Amino acid sequence: MPRNSDSILLESVSTHRRRLRQAFVLGRLADRRLVNDNVKRFIGSVVLAAVVGVGCLGYSFVTNALAQQAAQQQAQQNPLSTQTPTPTPTQTQRTQTQPAPTQQTPTQQQQQRQRTLPPEPQQETK
Repeated sequence: MPRNSDSILLESVSTHRRRLRQAFVLGRLADRRLVNDNVKRFIGSVVLAAVVGVGCLGYSFVTNALAQQAAQQQAQQNPLSTQTPTPTPTQTQRTQTQPAPTQQTPTQQQQQRQRTLPPEPQQETK
């Protein structure tokens, strides 16, 4: 039994000396842990910011999807509300007198411009 207590005492003294040596070489324990703790805090903050950002994005996506779904359901339930109003007789008369504009291809547009431009004067050759 006495040998066991001696070995425990020697081990505790060596542990104490090793801690003192590390404190002398590396500085106080609080100073040694400062950088490591700050890195962990920074990484934790970045992860937390990413989680909050994804949460906001998800909330926006869900509310937008629900709004679109509600609009589609409303359009299916009320098909008459999306139709244009019936034209009055004066509106139909106006549309009958004015021709409807047609879509022109780029070549047709170019031909139309050439018709409207005055001809360029030609130089006489002698």
